[in-house]
Parts: sequence; structure tokens; C-alpha cells
Amino acid sequence: MGAEGIIQSFDPIVGPGARVLILGSMPGVASLEAGQYYAHPRNAFWQIMGDLFGAHPDLPYETRRSILIDQGVAVWDVLKHCRREGSLDSNIRDEIPNNFRKLFEMHTGISRVLLNGGTAARCYKKYAGSLRPDLATVLVPSTSPAYAAMRFEEKLGRWRAALLDMQP
Repeated sequence: MGAEGIIQSFDPIVGPGARVLILGSMPGVASLEAGQYYAHPRNAFWQIMGDLFGAHPDLPYETRRSILIDQGVAVWDVLKHCRREGSLDSNIRDEIPNNFRKLFEMHTGISRVLLNGGTAARCYKKYAGSLRPDLATVLVPSTSPAYAAMRFEEKLGRWRAALLDMQP
């Protein structure tokens, strides 16, 4: 946790061949403590990435990052800074977005944005949606353990459908 309760997101996972950008809202407490995206053991993100791309949660973090980069998948958060107690998106306030203009200028091959949950979708629309209106945007079910209304198999199916044409 930063000064005065301000928390900061991570640099993006992105390579020169990025074709799809997966956006969360802001890393949770477990992720911030580990310095890794989606570090909470019950977050389904790495299990889904394992099933779809081979970036299984039991692999070292750097290996998982490399697999996603090799597959043209980028990962980032909509927000750069915010204040938040705990990990719930509903507690986010005083939000500042990441620099999407710069990311899109540097990675022109991105053609699709997957929004990992409702808060990511709301914030993306508010701060970056008008920058590249040509991008296909897809709301996918949140991988957060706080979103337990959907079974893993259904989440996986929706993520698979959103990423289907990304497969090599």
C-alpha cells in the first residue's frame, strides 16, 4: 500500500506481437503483495490462461508472462492509481487511469480488448473507450474469487469464446 492509502498498478505484460489486451481494474491485495497479476490463489485467471494457452498457475510467473506474450496476449489494468481499502472493486475511489494513448500508439496490432469484469468495463469506457473505437471490446466474466455467481466451467467457456480466434 502506498502513501496515504494510494495503490498503484503494475506495468503491462505486453510484447511486440500483442493482438489482444486483457484489462482488469486494479490488482487486489494478494497481487500487490506478490508483485504479480492475479496472484490470489482462488482467482481463476491463470487457470483459464493455462487451459487456453498453457500458462498454467503452477508454472513460474515469468514463464506464464512469456507464454502470454508469445501468444499475442497483453495484460494490464485500466487504473494506474487509486485509493482502495481491501481488494473489492466497490471500494475504489480517486481513480487515475493508465496511459492507453501511449500503449495503443506503441502496440498498433491490438485489435481486441477483453474486459475482466464490470468495473474494468465501466472504467475502460470512461477513460479509454473513445481512443480506439475500432477495437472490438468484449466483457468477460470476472476471474475474481469475489465473483462466485458463475461456475468455473462457464467462465472458461465465455473466455474461450472471446479468445477463440487468438489460438495459433
